[in-house]
Amino acid sequence: MSAIPVADDVLEAEVAVLPLPEVATKLGLSMNKARQLLRDGQLIAVRRDGELMVPADFLNGNGVVKGLAGTVTVLADAGFDRTEMLRWLFAADESLPGITPINALRTSHGTEVKRRAQAMAF
Repeated sequence: MSAIPVADDVLEAEVAVLPLPEVATKLGLSMNKARQLLRDGQLIAVRRDGELMVPADFLNGNGVVKGLAGTVTVLADAGFDRTEMLRWLFAADESLPGITPINALRTSHGTEVKRRAQAMAF
């Protein structure tokens, strides 16, 4: 089994994170399937106090925020590592609806977020 990729914890202290077992429960998945989401790049985790944590903003009432996995793929194709992805997703950008890329995704502005991510590849 491949190792679970983990980003450096570059999140601000006020960014809520959830332990992976809670993420699995919220998504109705086994721990193995939750870990597979991390391996597949559908979610990004950090390690805090030795425990895998996922930003709470990556989840909504229906599961993983729509467009997150596609955005992570675009960023990976642009050469970003997981730490850089995390930093970019939570970076303030006043020109985006929602102020940060992750909030823009959460408010159904995924097309604009992906467009900006694609533009960074050039």
